[in-house]
Amino acid sequence: MPDLVTPTWDYAPAPEARDLASIRSSYGLFIGGRFVDPAEGGSFATVEPATGQVLAEVGEGSAADVDRAVRAARRAFPRWSARPAVDRGRYLYRIARIIQERSRELAVLETIDNGKPIRETRDVDLPLVAAHFFHHAGWADKLAWAGLGPDPRPLGVAGQVIPWNFPLLMLAWKIAPALACGNTVVLKPAETTPLTALAFAEICQEADLPPGVVNIVPGAGETGRALVEHPGVDKVAFTGSTEVGKAIARAVAGTGKKLTLELGGKAANIVFDDAPIDEAVEGIVSGIFFNQGHVCCAGSRLLVQESVHDAVVARLQRRLATLRLGDPLDKNTDIGAVNSAEQLERVSELVAAGQAEGATMWQPPCTLPEWGWWHPPTIFTGVAQSHRIAREEIFGPVLSVLTFRTPDEAIAKANNTTYGLSAGVWTEKGSRILWAAERLRAGVVWANTFNRFDPASPFGGYKESGFGREGGRQGLASYLDSGAVG
Repeated sequence: MPDLVTPTWDYAPAPEARDLASIRSSYGLFIGGRFVDPAEGGSFATVEPATGQVLAEVGEGSAADVDRAVRAARRAFPRWSARPAVDRGRYLYRIARIIQERSRELAVLETIDNGKPIRETRDVDLPLVAAHFFHHAGWADKLAWAGLGPDPRPLGVAGQVIPWNFPLLMLAWKIAPALACGNTVVLKPAETTPLTALAFAEICQEADLPPGVVNIVPGAGETGRALVEHPGVDKVAFTGSTEVGKAIARAVAGTGKKLTLELGGKAANIVFDDAPIDEAVEGIVSGIFFNQGHVCCAGSRLLVQESVHDAVVARLQRRLATLRLGDPLDKNTDIGAVNSAEQLERVSELVAAGQAEGATMWQPPCTLPEWGWWHPPTIFTGVAQSHRIAREEIFGPVLSVLTFRTPDEAIAKANNTTYGLSAGVWTEKGSRILWAAERLRAGVVWANTFNRFDPASPFGGYKESGFGREGGRQGLASYLDSGAVG
């Protein structure tokens, strides 16, 4: 007799149309308003994480190409910065509208090249990309009233290096404020996810953005190094690993270049005993398994008050058993592919370390696809603060669960990290939220939610999570000379 009380629901495949995104067999560099071949003829393959198949060959920028791009940006700077600010805003509005018009295409392209589920690129990434351009378009002619100094002026050429976890969104975070403030840009996308940046270059052409205002030079680490160290760059903005961020800080020290770094994280998601557990579980899942855990501010450490530990873990395990891992283009998919073989190796190494150090691993029943790079959602309980999985950034779908008895112990454990990017607090008491937020050494503290972003809200960290802010009025300051006399 069928169980009519607790029916199960099977999801039929609901794939998004792959052919919405047109992928060419090869791409060049975008310099001076047009696509050009690399000076040294180098190229690299960009690969689809879900299948391991090559998508396209992409031109690899050399030091000579970076020099060409910086020179193009330098030539464009005087006219761009001298334009009436309202005109710069109009260009940003135009770009934002084109992004909205092409959002479905861009979401498919991002999913194919990155591996994240289509419902995340469609419902989170692309709306935020457009929102950042709209937001900063509105700021373009209001900088004098932003409280950023008596005579805010653009810096010049901004060299920007972005990661692979949110390729188009990180591009928007950096290019939108730079252009609104009157700067020109040379951007290097991550070598594993260059396609949406190159699609954005097409959008710049479609918007009739003056040549040289935005230049995009794909490549690996040496390309980024050449951009950071180029003497014609006035401002460096980097999002990525703490190790690379430290190297960039050393490279620009004493050069007079302005620098912002948004680096790694090991966020604590704190659940107090009065928290609504079902809501907290949804926030925990969003905090660590969104984008396969490829999030710098992921809530990878779960701190649970001892009295509710067993209930929280049980409900969390039950919830994870319902997550669907598979084809990123399927609208029902919750967890997509790990971005690269290298990143999967890193995640697997730390999972093995967690087991070796004595933590208890739990994974839901999960069939991994035969091709591509995949890792099941994973929970570790019995984790000590000395374990590598509690100290190191995993950047994958792995959650470490620790316990605490008192609020003071929760704060002490949350702050016991070299990072300081984000944190979360779950409680029904507003006074406790404010008490915890005041004591947490994190750039962003979410209350009864997690991984919520808005272009009007500044984002950035403390300690080894970097310095400077992106987004909001504070993010504009990173691209301006305040004009103050010191």
